[in-house]
Amino acid sequence: MFSARDKVVIEDLAGAEVASVHRHLVALRPTYEIRIGGEKAAEVRKNLFTPFRDKFTIDVPGPDDLTMKGDLLDHEYVIERDGQEVAAVSKRWLTIRDTYAVKVPPGEDPLLVIAGVLALDLALAREAKKDEKKQKDEE
Repeated sequence: MFSARDKVVIEDLAGAEVASVHRHLVALRPTYEIRIGGEKAAEVRKNLFTPFRDKFTIDVPGPDDLTMKGDLLDHEYVIERDGQEVAAVSKRWLTIRDTYAVKVPPGEDPLLVIAGVLALDLALAREAKKDEKKQKDEE
């Protein structure tokens, strides 16, 4: 995985790009585009007005959109389609770098799920930077 500001690239073992996640610069709410194999696979948008919980929509072409929701404090998330869980995500606290455990059942696209989790991580990191800057400005 290669990460640049507001963009993450997932590479295979040979170093070829298999997927990427990047932030839309102009959007009313945090929005990230997932590309798999060079093609747009989904957009991840943070839902507004969800106090104490993070909620994101993974908008895929067609009717099979996913919802990613979780606990802001515990960093535990589930990804659902029509109310059915398709993946579970847990952030590990006791590591040097951010680490997520992602459980994806057979039949689901693991690359789409992992890219969705990376979009979540980019959005949360961006929010943390904003909060940090706001706190410094207030001091």
